[in-house]
Amino acid sequence: MRLARPVSGLAALAAVALAAGCGGGSAATPSSSGPTTPLTVVLDWTPNTNHSGLYLAQARGYFTQAGLDVTIVEPGETSGLQMVAAGRADVAYSVSEELLPARAQGADVVSIAAVIQHNTSSLISLTKDGIARPRDLAGKRYGSYGSDLENAIIRKLVTCDGGTPDAVKMTPLVSDDFRIGLTQDQFDAAWVFDAWDTIRLRDVDGMDVSTIPFADHTDCIPDWYTPILATSRSELSSKGDALKAFMDAVSHGYQDAIAEPSAAADALLKAAPELDPKLVKASAEWLATRYTDNPAHWGQQDAAVWNGFAGFLGDNGLLKGDPQVKDAWTNALLPGAR
Repeated sequence: MRLARPVSGLAALAAVALAAGCGGGSAATPSSSGPTTPLTVVLDWTPNTNHSGLYLAQARGYFTQAGLDVTIVEPGETSGLQMVAAGRADVAYSVSEELLPARAQGADVVSIAAVIQHNTSSLISLTKDGIARPRDLAGKRYGSYGSDLENAIIRKLVTCDGGTPDAVKMTPLVSDDFRIGLTQDQFDAAWVFDAWDTIRLRDVDGMDVSTIPFADHTDCIPDWYTPILATSRSELSSKGDALKAFMDAVSHGYQDAIAEPSAAADALLKAAPELDPKLVKASAEWLATRYTDNPAHWGQQDAAVWNGFAGFLGDNGLLKGDPQVKDAWTNALLPGAR
């Protein structure tokens, strides 16, 4: 299992906008009485600890108590955001670097919660290779997914640290099993997510690795929300009550995951028993202190974060159109904002 990786170019993002023109039917209109309202939630990847609050809310019956029948599905050939844009799902886990370019190309999608308050990305390497700061990447091989955003972030980090970005060797990844890539000398550094990959390599596999956290360099690169929960404006209009009920329940789930990481791990392992329990438990503990800066307001988003990231995308030619950033996100569905 791997977490979602940096989105590769605009081609995949454009499909979100194209999918918006192929919408199917919608779920039943929510009602305060009568049968439960069905909602489909699409993950951004296979189940992992980013989704723990969702699974904990389901396991503890919060959705049922809210009058919802929530179905959790994994993405297929199209992403969850594409499915939402096409009217084939109600809510999707996504990332800001997918949502903003999709909006710039016409998809009417909107972020309704930041799952994790700050970006938990890092560059990982074997400690013996001496990559302790961004400029140390010069002359090294960076294992690349071929993402335009990825290239922009690496170049900016190295430049800000006084290094030569052209000296970084962009090496295509053979696979995203970083343990194999590092131990078989396929690359020297790669973009990972600390809550999963770093914990797996360092704490579970016992490898001597070093990281360069993006969060330590927000004077150079923007912080941004990854992952997010997203829906569409049409869903907000037609199913606003059901979505508010969903956000009440899922917020409760994430607040429980913050307070009880072992319970969050158990709920995820019950839903996805193929996962490594040691990794899941360690990851749940690590994320419990990072889902939010204020547990009473899990999911809150800030205009400065969205504007800063959109500006970075625009400055690097990664937006083909105007995403209308002020309409790209809302806190209105979060219980703490009402």
